[in-house]
Amino acid sequence: MVSIGSTESTQLHDASVISFASDNYSGVHPEVLAALTSANGGHQVAYGEDVYTARLREEMSALFGKDVDVFPVFNGTGANVVALQSLLPRWGAVVCAATAHINMDENGAPERVGGMKLLSVPTVNGKLTPELIDKEAWGFGDEHRAQPLAVSITQTTELGTCYTPEEVRAICDHAHSLGMKVHMDGARLANAAAHLGVPVREFTSDAGVDVLSFGGTKNGIIFGEAIVALNPEAADGLIYLRKLNMQLSSKMRFISAQLLALLSDDLWLKSAGHANAMAAKLRAAVELLPQVQCTQATESNGVFAILPEGVAERLREKFRFYDWDEAAREVRWMCSFDTSEADVEAFVAALQAELS
Repeated sequence: MVSIGSTESTQLHDASVISFASDNYSGVHPEVLAALTSANGGHQVAYGEDVYTARLREEMSALFGKDVDVFPVFNGTGANVVALQSLLPRWGAVVCAATAHINMDENGAPERVGGMKLLSVPTVNGKLTPELIDKEAWGFGDEHRAQPLAVSITQTTELGTCYTPEEVRAICDHAHSLGMKVHMDGARLANAAAHLGVPVREFTSDAGVDVLSFGGTKNGIIFGEAIVALNPEAADGLIYLRKLNMQLSSKMRFISAQLLALLSDDLWLKSAGHANAMAAKLRAAVELLPQVQCTQATESNGVFAILPEGVAERLREKFRFYDWDEAAREVRWMCSFDTSEADVEAFVAALQAELS
């Protein structure tokens, strides 16, 4: 008789199968699982008054070089919605890239749940500039127009590109000069830090970002992100908005413990750096294939490419991945903290077989 706790009785999937669809497909880093086990047992005060959440605030303040307010939440959509709500009055609007996750992939949550208007701007590479922001940053004082009072940038972008510290500073300076505040969607913040090779504060707190969503789920934790108010005076009411939006965890120590594990010994940077390196290896290999056309710079853990007719469908019989622009036959391949060199080599071999 198999015991209830045995691997044989509970594991329903083939753990050897690796996909290139999303870094959300990956499992949990062993050090994060160990941290959860360590945080378990006994009682801790609920709703964030635990020692793990208090330590997380200390670690985040050290990371960003200033006293910050930290609010762990369940997921990235919640982090973005709550963070943006804290920057805006009821009549406020957010300028963002047309490809931004808040605009394309959150099912209208910022507008329907957050109650804000999104003013999206087309971009070439997923990155906003002061000039692009100005396409929607107008009509101040016009009662007929939702007031553009915040800018949201994604680091790294949905197209895998990365803002430099200078680019973030230029955006923040421009936005602040217009009376606007700046939010950074940092679902892949670690990948940006690994790519840029500079302290994260250089393109966040030092550059003028007011509030950011600090990603964890795409970098090896089970669930959880954190809203980090880098400028607490700009982010109003987070202590209430988190509960109002159903993002207040009663057993918050288990979110905080996971994020602490990421920050310990720079695990967050090492994991993201590995994912970036695997994407660079994949990019280098597919660039040698004349039938494959890469479409975006590979500055994080994603590779975007156009494939010949029918290749993507056949390749997906072996490896799962998503179309980015189906009409253009553009696909997206994502690497994770647990993607190995052998995984990349097997994927490239399968792609070569389909191309031939």
